[in-house]
Amino acid sequence: MLGARGGWRALRRCASLPRAVRLRVCEALGAREPAEAVRVQGWVRSVRSQKEVLFLHINDGSSLESLQVVADPSLEKRDLTFGSAVEVQGKLVKSPHKMQNMELQAETIHVVGPCDIWSFPLKMRERHPLEYLRQFPHLRCRNNTLGALLRIRSEATASIHSFFQDNGYVHIHTPVITSNDCEGAGELFQIETSREEKESVEKSHFFNVPAFLTVSGQLHLEVMAGAFTHVFTFGPTFRAENSQSRRHLAEFYMVEAELSFTESLQDIMQVMEDLFKTVTSTVLSKCPRDVELFHKYIAPAQKGRLEQMLKHKFMIISYSEAVEILKQAPQTFTFKPEWGCDLQTEHEKYLVKHCGEVPVFVVNYPYDLKPFYMRDNEDGPQHTVAAVDLLVPGVGELCGGSLREERLPFLESRLQRLGLTDAYQWYLDLRKFGSVPHGGFGMGFERYLQYILGVDNIKDVIPFPRFSHSCLL
Repeated sequence: MLGARGGWRALRRCASLPRAVRLRVCEALGAREPAEAVRVQGWVRSVRSQKEVLFLHINDGSSLESLQVVADPSLEKRDLTFGSAVEVQGKLVKSPHKMQNMELQAETIHVVGPCDIWSFPLKMRERHPLEYLRQFPHLRCRNNTLGALLRIRSEATASIHSFFQDNGYVHIHTPVITSNDCEGAGELFQIETSREEKESVEKSHFFNVPAFLTVSGQLHLEVMAGAFTHVFTFGPTFRAENSQSRRHLAEFYMVEAELSFTESLQDIMQVMEDLFKTVTSTVLSKCPRDVELFHKYIAPAQKGRLEQMLKHKFMIISYSEAVEILKQAPQTFTFKPEWGCDLQTEHEKYLVKHCGEVPVFVVNYPYDLKPFYMRDNEDGPQHTVAAVDLLVPGVGELCGGSLREERLPFLESRLQRLGLTDAYQWYLDLRKFGSVPHGGFGMGFERYLQYILGVDNIKDVIPFPRFSHSCLL
């Protein structure tokens, strides 16, 4: 009994001893004062052993910069290699080197998870091209470039939510599984259970109607805009376009918003521009080193373009003006520009270049070119709707929006002509019970990142690239 009591007292004394404070790498680098007992966990980015000293650089994903660890050579271990996971305890001290504020003087180094450097596809001190990294979707996040991208994505996501919340918007979780296709917004992924695939197509569906992965949350947001004046959603959307191009993704994130009690397309454009500039300014100020990595090694001229974009108002031209500019262009396009035809990427990029490489709003598109829910301008002889696309340098279309058709007779007439009255009876109900003028827009999140970072291939701004079916995780 006495022995047991003595053991418990010893345990209590051990528990009361000061324990090493766990710090993230970014916290250790940003510390203002030295600390006696700290603990840092992460992955080894470099190992350099000299006769009298051992140098490590470890990173935990919290910053682009790694923390230098200085240790006695006796602490070196066979499995202490590039890529291995470690826990280091020691003293945080001022670094004598100008490039780093603090360094860690190691007292113990524990290899938590070894790494076989011979089979590990990432190599120390080697700058791997993005094309190479795409082959390893499960490992590429350990690369500096992709680590920087993911921190930028995280900060941009938080900034988007902050922008809308600061401006009084209510966040709505719109469904991922839906029975509507937002009237031709894109090719659909249809959902079936494994049992349905084997059974006859004549038998009932799981939801009693065909179900699809969403291509847009807009129509669900419009439902909510009948009770809340400002709503937004930010979630995954899916397009079953069988394309392996640099511009297309099967799964991507969309930022969408709806504003009630607005009769002006200018109101919609102002929110689009404010969102774009606010989020970009936040990312540039909070992730300077991460953004600099892209602007230095991938898109050297992009920093200057962003600075110019933030200083100036976006330009506005009509669709008709855009077609005339394209017709007078000195270059030959693959797709001939004609009034009534959709603008192709080559057209969009030329228009931005023609307008001085600044973002451009193109407004008032042909009536027959756009979906049923866009508001009829009742103009002529060229019939248009109150629609807007935002074009940006190097990418083309980034955002699309419109005023929504709130007038019941106009909406009924168009749905009847399209043979969609039965499918969208619920949508007509929204116009019968307290309908108000409203509008909204959507922005592709990956295209936004592609633009601000100057990345050529959109598959390089997503966490897990799905550029081929063999790379699905």
